[in-house]
Amino acid sequence: MPPVVRSHAEGRTIAVVGDVCRFLATGAETGGKYAQIESIVPPGGGPPPHVHSREEEGFFVLEGEITFQIGDQRLVATAGTFANLPIGTPHSFRNESDRPAKMLITIAPAGLEEMFVQIGVPLLTGTTTAAPPTEEEIAKLLELAPGYGIEVLGRGK
Repeated sequence: MPPVVRSHAEGRTIAVVGDVCRFLATGAETGGKYAQIESIVPPGGGPPPHVHSREEEGFFVLEGEITFQIGDQRLVATAGTFANLPIGTPHSFRNESDRPAKMLITIAPAGLEEMFVQIGVPLLTGTTTAAPPTEEEIAKLLELAPGYGIEVLGRGK
């Protein structure tokens, strides 16, 4: 596989149920080993509680504050905090602050990013905000998740 190098102004960008996701590396570019996404999570943003049966997820908070629910543990994570969640770990995250948060999400092995593409709405590269999720986008997420080995445990929010 050739090297992947992206500047701050490069990378496919989509809105995924209200969050802005910029693909830094996809499974197609890493031989399926991992995918890495820069995610901007607006106030109130984040996914419902869920469990992955196929991949681990790593989260590194770059800016702002994200509240993770990892099993029974609630963790308020600020810039510089890293969390790796093994396969089978019930979790969710939410931006409970009043300003956007930014984090890197690593998915290993890759593949889940394809669900994001199916659900997402294309954005111009460099976009940092997205419209709030519609009921149709949420319904599509709930419909597609099981096909990607994800069990949604509730609607959250």
